[in-house]
Amino acid sequence: MADFGGDVDTFRTEARAWLEANFPKSLRRDEELDWASAMVADKPTDDAKLWKQRIVAKGWGTPTWPKEYGGGGLSQSEARVLGQEMARVGADNPIQGMGPGMFGHTLLEYGTEAQKLRHLIPISRGEQRWCQGYSEPGSGSDLASLQTKCEDKGDHWEINGQKIWTSGAQYADWCFCLVRTDPKAKKHEGISFVLIPMHQPGVETRPIKLIAGSSPFCETFFTNARAAKDDLVGPLNGGWTVGKRLLQHERSGQGNMRGAVSVSIADIAKKYVGVDEQGRLADADLRSRLAKHMIDAHAHNLTLQRAVAEARGNLNPSATTSVMKNSGTWVGQERAELTLEIMGAQGLGWDGDDFSKDERQAVRSWLSGKATTIFGGSQEIQSNIVSKRILGLPDTTQAT
Repeated sequence: MADFGGDVDTFRTEARAWLEANFPKSLRRDEELDWASAMVADKPTDDAKLWKQRIVAKGWGTPTWPKEYGGGGLSQSEARVLGQEMARVGADNPIQGMGPGMFGHTLLEYGTEAQKLRHLIPISRGEQRWCQGYSEPGSGSDLASLQTKCEDKGDHWEINGQKIWTSGAQYADWCFCLVRTDPKAKKHEGISFVLIPMHQPGVETRPIKLIAGSSPFCETFFTNARAAKDDLVGPLNGGWTVGKRLLQHERSGQGNMRGAVSVSIADIAKKYVGVDEQGRLADADLRSRLAKHMIDAHAHNLTLQRAVAEARGNLNPSATTSVMKNSGTWVGQERAELTLEIMGAQGLGWDGDDFSKDERQAVRSWLSGKATTIFGGSQEIQSNIVSKRILGLPDTTQAT
């Protein structure tokens, strides 16, 4: 691909032309698929297979990754333009999940060259699926209290313990996991970041049914599970630093809303509610609340663009991701609430021919979206991070 030298207008023209020529129109989606449904492993159609092949060959499934690892070598600005153009035609990125969205970025920073070559290229091709082993039944918000044990057995690591909310674990090939390697050290200092193969006798997953109908969350049990010695990422007992960096990448992705769905919420409102003789939304109160939501969404996207511009040259996320995570999830939840209100009785559909595909999806998106202000660190945790690392307020969490 040509070097666009930061000329995003030139890149936009190239990206738009490529998408028009290569994106199968049968896959167009006017509303973003909710995160829970997106994690369920459905059988792909022939057009879905073709779209995946094309975008992988282009490197745009992982657009900012270096080309030698299967990426597109794009700048952050170019990648954002690509996302906008994909949203314009209703295209989803077929290379999704925790591999490209979270783990890959972290491995680029902390992994050895052998680890990068082993994992990044399969991830960029959608050939390797990952899950996250962080939370435990007794270690949620206080993640550093985790107790999953990892012992050095000479030629391998042995892992015993339980993780929970391991999204997509039932489909995953690998798990990036925080484990306790030194039980005598202070809780933040005895943690390591290890990669665990999921397809082995010592790993058991149990899906947790969610109200939205999908089951991406799992309980995961490790019983004498094995990991190779070179599956340790970063230094021994230095996993807390690696793990925190990964969370920043996760929150950055959660704050970067697609927003950019190809049908605006205003058009949805005009379709269901109707307009007055002046072409305005007929319900004045709804019109006012809808305008406020659209202003909030636009402000979020402008702030995101500013953050990208200010971080130019530094690909690593900062504490600003906590601001964007909270903002993005709030805007997303508000859109879901307004969409159901706008649809009226048609916004109550779960199944059957009386409801369209988009109407049924709107209900599932509304339900699954309730989790977004909790997972990846709750909004309260993000507010604590903002208060300490951005505003410089005293730390009142009494971390040990």
